[in-house]
Amino acid sequence: MGHYIPSTEAQQKQMLCDIGLNDFKDLYKDVPASMYLDRKLDIPEGKSELEVQRAMASIASRNKVYKTVLRGAGSYDHYIPSIVRYIPAKEEFLTAYTPYQAELSQGVLQSIFEYQTMICMLTGMDVSNASVYDGATAAAEAAAMCRDRKRRVTLISESTHPDVINTVRTYCFGTDDELRLVPCKDGKTDKEALKQMLQGADVSGFYVQQPNFFGLFEDATELGNIVHEAGAMFIMGCNPIALAIMKTPAECGADIAVGEGQPLGLPMGYGGPYLGFMATTAKNMRKLPGRIVGQTTDSKGERCFVLSLQAREQHIRREKASSNICSNEALCALTASVYMAAMGPSGMKEVASQCMAKAHYLAAELCSIKGVKMCFDGRFFHEFLLDMPKADEILAKLDENGILGGLRTSDGILWCVTEKASKVDLDRTVSIVREVLA
Repeated sequence: MGHYIPSTEAQQKQMLCDIGLNDFKDLYKDVPASMYLDRKLDIPEGKSELEVQRAMASIASRNKVYKTVLRGAGSYDHYIPSIVRYIPAKEEFLTAYTPYQAELSQGVLQSIFEYQTMICMLTGMDVSNASVYDGATAAAEAAAMCRDRKRRVTLISESTHPDVINTVRTYCFGTDDELRLVPCKDGKTDKEALKQMLQGADVSGFYVQQPNFFGLFEDATELGNIVHEAGAMFIMGCNPIALAIMKTPAECGADIAVGEGQPLGLPMGYGGPYLGFMATTAKNMRKLPGRIVGQTTDSKGERCFVLSLQAREQHIRREKASSNICSNEALCALTASVYMAAMGPSGMKEVASQCMAKAHYLAAELCSIKGVKMCFDGRFFHEFLLDMPKADEILAKLDENGILGGLRTSDGILWCVTEKASKVDLDRTVSIVREVLA
């Protein structure tokens, strides 16, 4: 921990002397004496590094670690190259906070600028912010971007992750706006229902997840055309790995692209911390929440970075602000940047291709077993929903064999396959399912 101590004891005494004080307690001389703690804290004595390591290892040993993970539903088990873990762990990044004195934080600003650039390349959009808390928050903030005085209704497809729907609903409740769910048909957004619900000129925006919660690819371009014809804005929530091989949100006509950045080098980590990415077109730039870092030149003509915009924050516009976001996930964004840089376009395409190919392989093998069938037809990425008899027994048997099976839903089991699952793993899974159903 020595590197985290900014000054020596002698330097601290000198600083106290310079401001006319003799002791640190003098800094709190205006605090009433009754507020002082005059006893030691009731906590155990400190332990050595080795003792702490043993204690933490003992606690960690109670966790069940699965050799094979075939569950997604918002958190995905991707391979993370060692360099992606190493660089963000450097002290200058790990201990840095939001750059309030932006001109003194060139390294942090550059890392954010590079992240924004990569997100724009991935989504095809014009501008990205410095990130928000998670994908669900990004969806809710995007919905807020679309609203104006006359249009206060947000539409969201029922094929969206339930957690995202609930987060957007919470935001709408807080601002006294309305959320309406567009029903599904055969696992995808019902286009005719969407057309009907867009009538009335009170809808500000429509959100669709691509691929959706069931793993299916939505007809995003057609949905976007329907939304724009009604004068509303089109929001796409995207899986960043899938973006390596599918049409970008910009190509689909999206006004705003958001998503969960966890697949970009962040471990599943019991659900966080994660990363919400947001990108939009140039005309909507000033509606983006949080911060936008820009590139310019200094007085010497050299490249430098600045905090360009923070137009929607509550401490800037107060009662006129449409967002309360005033921070960002800088360390997680840096991790995502390192992952994208390490993988490169070809590497990310390879990951996406492997995910999709292996998911289709597992789906075909499982469907070859009597009684197992796909819940929905259509193209899917790396998740798929199966109608399976003895679903609970299957998941329990897989668990016994060190395999985390798919997510149990009311309709069946939602499976997910990433590049980390080998053919041996998948064949073993099929064998266990076949054994249970036999």
